[in-house]
Amino acid sequence: MSADLAGRRPGLGLGAEGHEYVGATADQLLNDHARGQVQSILGFTLQTAATWPDCVRSVRQNGNRFVFTEDPQHPEYTAACTAFETPAEKARMEDYASRNWSNCTYEPHHGCHEAYHFADVAELHGQYDRRYVGTSDHDIVSAINAAVAVLQGQPAPAPFSIRDGKEALFMLAHFVGDLHQPLHVGALYLTRDGTEIDPDAPGADAVSTQTAGANLIHDGPTNLHAEWDDIPPDLGIAPSSAALAAARQVPATPAPLGDLAKTWASDSVAESHLAFAGLAFQGASGPHPRWYLQVADRPDYTQRKRALQEQQLIKGGAHLAELLNTIWP
Repeated sequence: MSADLAGRRPGLGLGAEGHEYVGATADQLLNDHARGQVQSILGFTLQTAATWPDCVRSVRQNGNRFVFTEDPQHPEYTAACTAFETPAEKARMEDYASRNWSNCTYEPHHGCHEAYHFADVAELHGQYDRRYVGTSDHDIVSAINAAVAVLQGQPAPAPFSIRDGKEALFMLAHFVGDLHQPLHVGALYLTRDGTEIDPDAPGADAVSTQTAGANLIHDGPTNLHAEWDDIPPDLGIAPSSAALAAARQVPATPAPLGDLAKTWASDSVAESHLAFAGLAFQGASGPHPRWYLQVADRPDYTQRKRALQEQQLIKGGAHLAELLNTIWP
């Protein structure tokens, strides 16, 4: 049976630069019909829109009110949100957060919408399946499928509340990017001594062994998940001509529209094998599980990580365009 994602500690997703890169790639690959629909419904390019769900993370509950609040200690959280800081767009973010705040079981003082950004499938499985621990009816695959339903004129399935096509496009522009960050879908479940386990095995402890998408695997002042969210600066926020050419060569996905998200999630679980290769983990004592990263060959791992990040950004942009071109052929 699948497990709810309650208990996974919230963290920021793929960085703004990565999301802009995915959106900018898709902007270039849309067919004329899809491009016209995006412009008419969204009013933003996909490159700009792709940061929106992370901007919604700055909406805070204050009694019965929900207010978009910039954190003076962390201006980087809203640096890519200026396009949405008009009164109308702030109101939209606050309304979305309020409707998607308590509609699932998630971390205290955090909106349910934050759980839409990820799944935590054990990388040992090599694929996404709703039967696995770390999936739910409000994980990233479910969120993408809900947004697709709205763009097809259907109501959003529970527990999602998606007001209109504009919200649905904001979600897709972002979540398809997150879906291609391997640690947003593939996860490690570790004992305190750093041994990997299958959380779906009979009698397995899927709670104290979960690393929250590697957010709980520390590497100096940061963590493994954050290192994969941050793309190399030289990649920029839009594809080079060579990267765009590579995106045009990404083959069409041999799956129907309703299975695209699941298929791409399975690919990310498989790619997470490379993200975790060559790593070892040392657990820490204390009431709260956490682990420390050990890297056998840091230069080699850094080189492999950069190559995989660029590959996934290119695929993410190509797949976002493929999804929208399928909805609007």
